[in-house]
Amino acid sequence: SSQNLSEEFAEAARQLKKEAPRIQFGKIDVTHQHDLRKEFNIQAFPTVKFFVNGSREDPIDCKGVRKASTFITWVKRRTGPSTVLINSTDQAEAIVKADDLAVIGFFRELHNESVEVFCETARDVPEMPFGMTASEDVCASYGIQRNSLVVFEKGKPVHEEVLGDGRQSKLGLTRLIKTFTLDLVTEYNIETSVKIFDVPVENHILLFTPTNSETFNEIHENYKSAAAEFRGEILFVLVDTNEGRNGRIFEYFRVRDIDVPAVRILNLSSDARYKMPADEVTAENLREFCQSYLNGKAKQHLPSEEIPEDWDKMPVKVLVGKNFNSIIF
Repeated sequence: SSQNLSEEFAEAARQLKKEAPRIQFGKIDVTHQHDLRKEFNIQAFPTVKFFVNGSREDPIDCKGVRKASTFITWVKRRTGPSTVLINSTDQAEAIVKADDLAVIGFFRELHNESVEVFCETARDVPEMPFGMTASEDVCASYGIQRNSLVVFEKGKPVHEEVLGDGRQSKLGLTRLIKTFTLDLVTEYNIETSVKIFDVPVENHILLFTPTNSETFNEIHENYKSAAAEFRGEILFVLVDTNEGRNGRIFEYFRVRDIDVPAVRILNLSSDARYKMPADEVTAENLREFCQSYLNGKAKQHLPSEEIPEDWDKMPVKVLVGKNFNSIIF
């Protein structure tokens, strides 16, 4: 909530006052400040922006940061080095074991485009520590090829991404790494909904199923195996159809009890929805559905009520999904 964020923001300000007194924290209620809202394009609340060198031009958006410790890391990485330089295996071990998650870049040399993209990415993912090394000993001890980014979870490497092949943009890496802050399959509830929308992945796949059904374990395993393949491109969400508080999502996707288990993809930017053509939730069907969606071949699902018989009797016509295109366009 705004209140929680406000408290965490204030706590970050208190802590940074000692460490970095040059960084000022301020708070504005823009309810009646229409000029300010327009100037800085404030569309959602709360919005946090970072102004550099006394200029009000192009402040940096601070998105998805919700804890005081993360605010502090975010600001420090904007005003100083964003990664720790690793010179020994002991130093690397200390970083990967200090937190649940850590990211290390293994490089041939520390001055190239891949290193720049890596450091830029570190600025946008303050939730976890970042280190980088060009030490032959460190690379050899982990058996990692040079110019790779490795995500460690609980001290063990869980994902390796080769850098410098032209595929990775900073946004692509940010998306990939931020997905590790969520479970491979994230169950939707009040607590996780905020985290789900904070991760900058615009493609979400949702599995609607009762979690207490006999087939749940098998379906869940299939769903997880597909999730591992599309990490960073599609966010995998589980919606328990037995949970009454999830009713609004069923309405939004027009999923009925008789439809479950059901699988839908949602594109957050366009609000376009897609329905998995196959009924069975197998790893193969999920893979095909995700791939056809990413290739732009999946057919949009336009959930609609039936067209009312008297839709055109009155001066104001009644539109539903099924007659919207034909009447409007």
